[in-house]
Order: sequence, then structure tokens, then C-alpha cells
Amino acid sequence: MLDRDEYVEQAFFFNAFRERVETDVPTQDALAVLRAEVLAATKLPMAIDFLLTEVKYSGLISPAMIHLNHYFTPFQAYVIQKSEELGGKFDFRIALRILENEAKYRSESPTPQGLFFYEFETLCRNKLGYETGLVAISRDTIFDDDWQSWILSLHDDLGVIDLAEMIFQRSEFCVQKYFVPTGPLLFSEREGRIAHATIGRDPVYLFSALSRHLNYPSVPRQQRAIEEENLIPQLKRRIELLENRLILLDEELRGGINLNRFYIKGE
Repeated sequence: MLDRDEYVEQAFFFNAFRERVETDVPTQDALAVLRAEVLAATKLPMAIDFLLTEVKYSGLISPAMIHLNHYFTPFQAYVIQKSEELGGKFDFRIALRILENEAKYRSESPTPQGLFFYEFETLCRNKLGYETGLVAISRDTIFDDDWQSWILSLHDDLGVIDLAEMIFQRSEFCVQKYFVPTGPLLFSEREGRIAHATIGRDPVYLFSALSRHLNYPSVPRQQRAIEEENLIPQLKRRIELLENRLILLDEELRGGINLNRFYIKGE
């Protein structure tokens, strides 16, 4: 993992980048300005230089993040890559918020358990795909070999075995309550107890309880936005139609509809 200062600056970078995107600032301009704003003592300015070069070449930043795998994690690059897919429904602004929250968590006291749950919940809530997403999560340096093997095995077990049950079986609480698990223990008694209490229930309750007790950030959700520029013309058109109908009804009550205005002059 990187130094704490790197994650502090990453969180600032993703937050400022998102704010500029929301105000329709071009990506190249935003990156050029942020290059001067971030702390020069970190490696982030050099990373932004590489992102800016890639944006000028391809219009995307995910290829550069994939190449900078010694600085950006595979999961960070994967989230941005999914948001840049043509025809995709995953919002780039949501992706930046996800990475901002993750960087803040990494700058504090991250645990493999908390980071896994945050990233896995991100895949679930935003429908980013399990097969490639789990591979990206497993390649994080915070996870040792036992963690990586277990994360990669989830793809075959999801949908067959309850996620809460899989967590419970690899927890210290399982040892205390029933038997010794077949694999290495990855979760503490607290996480195992929470998982055991939510077996058979909606995974939303599991993630919510784990977030409260492990103190990892909430995953930003996609929101259905109503564009004002699309809504206002529609309302105007409907008001015009209602006015025309009221005029016709008024003329009919007064003795008949005047059809002369519908004829073209001279015909």
C-alpha cells in the first residue's frame, strides 16, 4: 500500500475532479488545473500527467490507470473503466465518488475486511459484474494469498451459497459455535456473528450492519435524475395542448367551433 499522504491527496483529487465534471469543465482542463493543486511532495502529480496524456490520445483515463498499477489499484482502474464504457449506465461521477470514499478509508485505518466489503458492495449495488470485478478486488496488495484465493472462489459460489453463510464459515464465531472451518479464518467473531444473524435475509441488511460496525464508508448509489432541460419543454407543450382544448370547448359551448382558422388562406 502507498503512504497515507498519497491516499489523502487521492481523495482530494477524486472529489475535486468530480466537482469540475459536474460543472461541465472539460476533462483535459480539469486535470491540468488539478495537476497544480495537488501536493507536489506526492507521486500524484506524475500520475495526473500520465492521465492527461492518455486523455489527449484516447479521450479516456482508465487505460492510463491500468498501466499505473503500482499507484492505482486494479479495483480503482476497473471502476473508472466501467464508467467509460460506451452505452454503459454506470455514471462517471458516481465512480469518482466511490474512489473518493475508498481513498479516504485507506488514509485512516483500513482493514482487509472493511475494504473487501466496501468494494464487493460496490460491485453489487452498481451491477459492475462479478467475474472481472472479483479479480480486480483480489489483486489489491492489502489481501494476502488466503484472501485472494477466497475472493476468487466467490464467483462460483455466489447464487448457490448465501454470502452471509460464506462469511460465517470463515469466521472465528463459526469455530466457537460449531466446528473448525476447512479454510483459513478471514473474519473475526464480530463479523461472523453479524453474518450468522443475516443468513437467509436480503444482503442489504448484511452490508448495512457491517458498514456500521466496521466503520467503512457507505457505497454511493446511482440516482435517477430528471433533466430540467428535458422536463420544461415537455411541460410547455402539455400546457399549450390544454389551452387549445379549453378554447375548443369554450367555442362549442357558445354555439359551435369556428373552423375558419384551420383553413389555409385562399383555399
